[in-house]
Amino acid sequence: MAATKIEFRLRMVIMILITALGFWAPWIQLWGIGNRFPLWAWIALELSRLGLVSSAVAAPLVIIVAALIAAKGAVLRIWGAACLGYDTVHHEQMQAGAVMADGPYRYVRNPLYLGGWCMMAAISFLMPPTGALVMMTLQTIFYLRLILGEEAFLTVQLGEPYREYLRAVPRLFPRLRTIFSRSAPQPTGRKPQWLHALITEINPIGIFIALAFFSWSYNNWLMI
Repeated sequence: MAATKIEFRLRMVIMILITALGFWAPWIQLWGIGNRFPLWAWIALELSRLGLVSSAVAAPLVIIVAALIAAKGAVLRIWGAACLGYDTVHHEQMQAGAVMADGPYRYVRNPLYLGGWCMMAAISFLMPPTGALVMMTLQTIFYLRLILGEEAFLTVQLGEPYREYLRAVPRLFPRLRTIFSRSAPQPTGRKPQWLHALITEINPIGIFIALAFFSWSYNNWLMI
């Protein structure tokens, strides 16, 4: 189930290909499965059709939800990257330094992957519904494989301190209050590199801007 070293090295390429597949959704033309409506428009139409909200409210409501998901992804990516550092985040190989328990890593073990998942979920609102379903399924599986691969690697490299960290901090669902034992890794107090993080995490920032500002034109191509 864990990702291989080659998958980790090519993770960005794999995620880009999966995202492209979601936008392309070739099964729509080949077999007539689904339609080309963007997911946000389809959800808005279904909400109004079911009478849950009026048609005037449905589209803005869906857009706000998508923008909030994008904002969560951007915050997690920037915060996590600022604490971990550019070299570790974007390195082609898995890295094992000291156990990181600073910033978001005190509340969730994988803030970068969780932020990346939110980023992909926000992007999926611009895809055809079937494309969004396929893309999010494949991305979720791939993220889990990467996480399991990294955790196995770090357990071998860092030993008992990392095992203590695994027991104290949840993998993907943040815990607002984490209680560390005396033997568990403690925050290092290292200063976050905010400027580097803002520059290197421009993708989630751009996705948030597209959904928060460009989406009110209801022009899907403009948002993309």
